[in-house]
Amino acid sequence: MKQDAENFHIGDTVKVYFKIIEGNTERIQVYEGVVIAKNNTGLRRTFVVRKISYGVGVERIFPLHSPRVEKVEVVRRGRVRRAKLYYLRDKVGKAAKVPEQIRGHKGI
Repeated sequence: MKQDAENFHIGDTVKVYFKIIEGNTERIQVYEGVVIAKNNTGLRRTFVVRKISYGVGVERIFPLHSPRVEKVEVVRRGRVRRAKLYYLRDKVGKAAKVPEQIRGHKGI
């Protein structure tokens, strides 16, 4: 298990460094988006990252303890009041943004 894997929360904008293996070559692909869900079940723990790519919403599920996930870097903290942000799927444009958390405050 990765010890430092739990450094992000729901609503945070993160960069996921994911290892892609093509034939006998390896490369790191960076996937940046908002964490909209975490599913906590032991070693099978996963998180869902959503981004808008060319006007289309794209979601990807990452296993947290996978050896292919190199690291998860927090770009900005989000202030949310829900455990799952599935309502962002229906929002378009600036309405789909998550407000930034003021440094030092955990909530309202």
